[in-house]
Amino acid sequence: MSKPEDVRLYDAMSTTRAVRRLKPDPVPDDVLRRVLQAATWGPTGANVQPWRVIAVRDVAKKERLQQLYAGPWRRYAKGHQALLDSMPDGVRAAQERMLGAANYLAEHMHEAPVLLVFCFNPALMAITDAGLDRVSVVGGASVYPAVQNTLLACRAEGLGCTLTTLHCLSEGDVKEALAIPDEWGVCAVVPIGYPLLRGHGPISRNPVEKMAYADSWGTPLS
Repeated sequence: MSKPEDVRLYDAMSTTRAVRRLKPDPVPDDVLRRVLQAATWGPTGANVQPWRVIAVRDVAKKERLQQLYAGPWRRYAKGHQALLDSMPDGVRAAQERMLGAANYLAEHMHEAPVLLVFCFNPALMAITDAGLDRVSVVGGASVYPAVQNTLLACRAEGLGCTLTTLHCLSEGDVKEALAIPDEWGVCAVVPIGYPLLRGHGPISRNPVEKMAYADSWGTPLS
């Protein structure tokens, strides 16, 4: 039985990259179960846990999910590619690497040993911002912590992973392919597997000074 790495929490959070190039080697059952156990520890409103996850390993079903992802990704990537020429050299190089890895995933998603399809049931969720005159996001608080736990667990297990959401654009077809009940939606697909290249490592994010304020918007945090 394989064992997870001894990765400290802060180290895991600061080194969990989007790993899009994955080996086809199978993920052992005990490793997959530990990752899914970590998902169940994510907090949800009133501890209802209004989500489920389907671990897709069937070859035909993975191929169908790849097909449903590739089309929307190509449309999205076309617009992103058009922006590259206007970016500074350093930024453009990083974006080109990201786009190359994302293009690889779109063409090879079905080769990942496991695709984790996260589903949610809005009838079980307290979506307190549903009536506001803006995009509703609060419902995600009962779903995406489980997804984040999954990503961190993959990091501890030495697995590559990345969060994708474009399958929502083909939700009806995804639900048909996986026999998902009508009342459930699809909120994320996370391909997992052992990294083909370097895998996880230091990440690039904005500094705290740019992201956090003190007491009111725009007030620098001392």
